[in-house]
Amino acid sequence: MIITDWIHAIAGFFIVISLLFGVEASPLFHSSYWLFFTAFVGLNLFQFGFTKFCPLGVILKKLGIPENR
Repeated sequence: MIITDWIHAIAGFFIVISLLFGVEASPLFHSSYWLFFTAFVGLNLFQFGFTKFCPLGVILKKLGIPENR
């Protein structure tokens, strides 16, 4: 997997977890404030689409994840 694959997979995981904790109908509901984290991840994905800059991408690059296939 390359950096963009990891970014999408990790962002998707964070979104699902934060929805589980933030939606009242969920059996794992904790607080609706978790929905702010969902919005934060979504906005980061949105700006990544335009700027191609993502803080997680910088971290993954330093960990040695390849940028190209």
